[in-house]
Amino acid sequence: MSTQSSRRSFIGYAAAGFSTLAVSRLARAQVATEPPPRALQVENAVVEPVSVEVNARAIPNFEPRDRTRTRFGSLEYRSGLVLTSPYRGFGGLSGIRLDAKGEGFLAVSDQGGWFTGRIRYSGGKMAGLDDVEAAPLLGAEGRPITEKRLWWDSESIAREGDVVYVGLERVNQILRYDFSKGGTRARGEVVPVPAGIRKLPFNKGLEALVVVPKGKDRNMLLAGTLIAFSERGLDADGNLTAFLIGGPTPGQFSVRRTEKYDISDAVLLPSDELLILERKFSWFTGVNIRIRSIPLKSIAPGALVDGPALFAADLGHEVDNMEGIDAHVTSEGETVLTLISDDNFSMLQRTLLLQFTLVE
Repeated sequence: MSTQSSRRSFIGYAAAGFSTLAVSRLARAQVATEPPPRALQVENAVVEPVSVEVNARAIPNFEPRDRTRTRFGSLEYRSGLVLTSPYRGFGGLSGIRLDAKGEGFLAVSDQGGWFTGRIRYSGGKMAGLDDVEAAPLLGAEGRPITEKRLWWDSESIAREGDVVYVGLERVNQILRYDFSKGGTRARGEVVPVPAGIRKLPFNKGLEALVVVPKGKDRNMLLAGTLIAFSERGLDADGNLTAFLIGGPTPGQFSVRRTEKYDISDAVLLPSDELLILERKFSWFTGVNIRIRSIPLKSIAPGALVDGPALFAADLGHEVDNMEGIDAHVTSEGETVLTLISDDNFSMLQRTLLLQFTLVE
């Protein structure tokens, strides 16, 4: 059965009640938040550098129910792609970072793999991916990290110039890569982390990383800081824990948790606004995603930060298990957000690449 047929059936279910196809679609949503067994994860690991063929199908409308609608909260839909590949290791994309033009990309798979390439545009809309290559994340000894127990779950990525950080969720470790020493062939060095990170819950740990560039923070209190967010590590009040690593003011802070959303990624805008991508799942609503804006200046050790939601979507829209977000500014001055989904290497899920313009 085609994805479009399944989507139409789900929308019908939402209006008229349960159906077999609706249960299938909700099962897809459950897979999106409940990772498959470890054996399947290791099975799809990238084991050596290789060129990858990636096929792309356009998503003309973000909301199939209303094809005239382009505005969603503070975002305006630009374009989207459904990505597929005959390469077995393609998928599980949990984080993405783009170059200043929004063309070159570096993505990380939760199977311990790098993916690099270029987004091809036509008339300002994404048309496909070119020059895609995959390579394994290497440890300090030059071997793939997947050879270590549980070290394959690479869920988050941050980049400042040639320095790239990758967060490993299940072991709650952070690796630092110097891309000036071989690009994706560089070896990762373990970054010392606060004790609180090592205590995060299994499979709900490190999920998002952001680097505050030196000279970026106007008050210089966070310049050079690596900010690490947990997916669902909770403080005593039930809020989401996050950590400031390095920089002038290291420590721990919290992000107010509302409506049972968990953090899946984050990005820092040139305006010093931190955007947090969140998601949740229930059998009543399926998958829901949300983007919140938090002022960078509100973040400090011991702080509880919060901010308004700019965007929200559910299975009535073209979403899946959205796990990655990044931003770039076009030559016209528009701020473009790019979102990518983790398909968990499941036939029931999709790898989606979506772009929106931040309009306010």
